[in-house]
Amino acid sequence: MKNKKFIKAYLLRLFTKKNQSTFRVTDSKKVLILKYDRIGDMIVTTPIFRELKKSYPGISISVLASNLNKDVIKYNPYVEKIYTNYKNNFFFDFAKLLILRWKKFDVCIELEHSVIPHAIFRLKIINPKKIISIHKDGRYGVKGNELEIYDFLTKKEIGKHFGEIWLNTLSFFDIKNSSNKYDIFLSSIEENRAKTFSKSIKSKIKIGINLEGSFKEKQIRPDDLEKICLSIKQKFQEITIVILSHPNRREKTKKMISQMDLEDVMISYDTKNILELAALINELDFIISPDTSIVHIASAFNKPILSIHENNQLSYSQWKPLSSISKTVFSQSKYGIIDYKVDEVIDLSFEIIKEIKEKI
Repeated sequence: MKNKKFIKAYLLRLFTKKNQSTFRVTDSKKVLILKYDRIGDMIVTTPIFRELKKSYPGISISVLASNLNKDVIKYNPYVEKIYTNYKNNFFFDFAKLLILRWKKFDVCIELEHSVIPHAIFRLKIINPKKIISIHKDGRYGVKGNELEIYDFLTKKEIGKHFGEIWLNTLSFFDIKNSSNKYDIFLSSIEENRAKTFSKSIKSKIKIGINLEGSFKEKQIRPDDLEKICLSIKQKFQEITIVILSHPNRREKTKKMISQMDLEDVMISYDTKNILELAALINELDFIISPDTSIVHIASAFNKPILSIHENNQLSYSQWKPLSSISKTVFSQSKYGIIDYKVDEVIDLSFEIIKEIKEKI
């Protein structure tokens, strides 16, 4: 086993060797940022595009995104070009990676928090002059700072929000005191549809409840939803509750709402992509959701948010909501929200609604 690990470590060091360049990062004209994972991760990354472009207006920013998260930056004015990556199909991506190599990027910013082979393979093919990343945990006994492929690695402070950790990569461009506000840009099509829906609701306060997280153990159960909705409706007048629904589970959600038979509790219109959902959230006054990308969307628009999080303080500190009004209920479990306290969700919802009412 030790010999096998030693061989892998040797090959990793060998594969990541490169000729050192004297190129200065601050002279960059073309930058490629690698962020081909989840929707929430892309939202948290968006301050980098804005702050880099503000400090270097002449710089061209491209992003290697995933098919899942690319729409988050579809209308982002700071991003010139978006390339779609397919992480689990390297050979399918190979031709595109050769195109990126031909583009001759000055700098690649790669935001993986550990030594990831698929990221290293892509960086080797793209072959920028400089590669910036964050502190990386070791692999095969090799620390990230021992790999020559990375020219600069920022520190990753334990418990710090990932938005700040990733934004700190811009320190190598001499960019300081950056804003960590998220950006989501919408077209008039998404905005107008959301506004039309919002105007059709006569209530003063519109609450959005998202039922689903990234996996089964992060879902709000139907009986809990009914208790939350009923309690809010009994406590406050002139409130409409909009249930956010994934397109694939729309009929199931409709049935759930029908069985509750509560006045002014309704399903949202059919949102077919992340920007349509973001436009809807922007028209709502308060969001209740398990920890998922919707928490970050709400933060982008500074919407009051009540998130339900697994009992993991480190994860929470790294991904917590950034809205100015934000409260969180923690479950007992470290692996989902299967045992959170519904009464705590209700009580904190009351507090947030009172704050909203005071501002109306």
